[in-house]
Amino acid sequence: MTLTPDGEHAVYAATRIDLDDDAYRSDLWIVRTDGSAPPRRLTVGPKDAHPRVSPDGRWLAFLRGDDEQAPHPYVLPLDGGEPRRLAEPALGASSLAWRPDSTAVAYTARVAEPGRYGVSEDGTRDPDAKAGEETPRRITSFRYRIDGVGFYLDRPNQVFVVAIDDVGAEPVALTEGPADHSEPAWSPDGRHLAVVAARHEHAGDDVISDVWMLPAAGGPPRLVTDTTIPVSSPTYSPDGATIWFRSPGHPVPVGRNVGLYSAPADGSAPPTRHTDAEGFTTANPVAGATQPLLVDDHAVVAPNLDRGRVPLLAYPPDGGEPTELVGGERSVGGYARAGDVLVAVCASDTNAGELVAFRDGAELTLTDLGGPLSRSASLRPMVELETTASDGYPVHGWVVKPAGTGPFPVLLCIHGGPFTQYSRSLFDEAQIYAGAGYAVVLGNPRGAAGYGEAHGRAAVGAFGTVDRDDLEALLDHAVEDPDLDAHRVGVLGGSYGGFMTSWLVGHTDRFFAAVSERAVNAWDSFLGASDIGWMFAPSYVSDDPVELRRRSPLYLADRVTTPVLIVHSEQDWRCPVEQAQRYFVALKRAGAQTELLLFPGEGHELSRSGLPSHRVTRFEAILDWFDRHLPAGSRTA
Repeated sequence: MTLTPDGEHAVYAATRIDLDDDAYRSDLWIVRTDGSAPPRRLTVGPKDAHPRVSPDGRWLAFLRGDDEQAPHPYVLPLDGGEPRRLAEPALGASSLAWRPDSTAVAYTARVAEPGRYGVSEDGTRDPDAKAGEETPRRITSFRYRIDGVGFYLDRPNQVFVVAIDDVGAEPVALTEGPADHSEPAWSPDGRHLAVVAARHEHAGDDVISDVWMLPAAGGPPRLVTDTTIPVSSPTYSPDGATIWFRSPGHPVPVGRNVGLYSAPADGSAPPTRHTDAEGFTTANPVAGATQPLLVDDHAVVAPNLDRGRVPLLAYPPDGGEPTELVGGERSVGGYARAGDVLVAVCASDTNAGELVAFRDGAELTLTDLGGPLSRSASLRPMVELETTASDGYPVHGWVVKPAGTGPFPVLLCIHGGPFTQYSRSLFDEAQIYAGAGYAVVLGNPRGAAGYGEAHGRAAVGAFGTVDRDDLEALLDHAVEDPDLDAHRVGVLGGSYGGFMTSWLVGHTDRFFAAVSERAVNAWDSFLGASDIGWMFAPSYVSDDPVELRRRSPLYLADRVTTPVLIVHSEQDWRCPVEQAQRYFVALKRAGAQTELLLFPGEGHELSRSGLPSHRVTRFEAILDWFDRHLPAGSRTA
């Protein structure tokens, strides 16, 4: 989402599911921020995204792709005309950023080694290339692949700049070499770009990165930060003297709150943290999402995860308590500001997100993207739950109950992470299950984000202990409600939530059915097979092989009496498919009732961004499993 310089218009991408073509479609729309006119479509996809209005208001840069082609950078004149492609990177582009004088756009693109990924010696697409005929990859570091992307050590992300007014101008590469470069941000004078990169020796064996400054005219980059912590979202101060950024503040970031930092742009002093590590985390709650920092002379604007809310806060540059710009029982996603106009994407428990303008002391909802769904379905609210665990620790969560009267069968739904949170935003899982007649219990146990860093780090080295206590306490409290049937309870979750599901059924027989999805079931093999296992398993569990085994649900399979459906994706590199296969075989050998549902061509994010047909099939399989083993009685949907 982006604003025109005068703040009078917002441009946004609206994504929809096309079930007929089994694909996602995305168009760009424009709307007046005073609410005086309905939104107007600017482009007709098929996949247009990441709009950015130029500083002079004349142009709109965006990324356009389709089902066969990776996204390319385009520009569209806002006063009328056709989109024009700026470049044709063979593997697609990302991270658009306008030069302050509006004469050029910076973008990032992966550059493949010749002969790999269907790229020829001259850097263009080779239609005759065959992946199976590539030469072997020589791997020497922990970090060489990532779920959803694949191998990247042989196709690093580089920064390019392309002129706008010179039609047909060739993009100029500002970086080269083996390091990934991301998140380019222009200096106010347009002479430099700040980027994130890990260019230090042995960078592939840790997760540390730095802010680097690139001369826009070309030349060697200059180090800004001190190679001690991971960084993201570099943004210049208005005078160009300071670069602000985000960081968890620790070289191993598990369970760490992401804070606001700044450093002199010339690298003359080490970074300074400006937010309290316990009290604030400026990370976006959506996995993989990066929202900008908005920096002026008075404040740095960023979100904060807070007990399931995601308010937008203005943090004073010199310290002190932040001011809440957008609050309430809702979650802020994207946001942009121009002058005195702020526009944010605001979600609630029954709405996935609408553009809301804050201007002239008023709050105006500009879109009705969720209207068709809310008018055609009975979306159910999140009802807050608060209780205490057996050790007196406070536990927080929600229940989503079906329409009508109970008692309803219950599903304990466990999120992934664990350092994420269930938030005040429309959750398709809860709505689908509630629509099918199940009451859904959602909790943020110890290990989750949004409740302070100590809460998040309480699960480090303690998976399956205090987090289990919190979840069971929340479930016990929820079923005190006579609308919930305490004798018909199931459990499900994905990733860390899949681990907890497998772990719980290995320790208790209270659940009549379980769905363990994309789970960690064996820490010993996860350590080497997962794209992050080398860092995650020792940090959250142990380096000791005996302890890794003791903490693994796989080795509890002979205790399981609960029917377990295992759901996994064949191309999952975060929790590799062997985690599902080993658990399935162990359960079968132990005589447990189990089935394994494997999705071809999908990765770890199947439930959020997989093929629409696969997502539908997944929901049908989960509901079928619970209907077989945990009857819902009268179905409402």
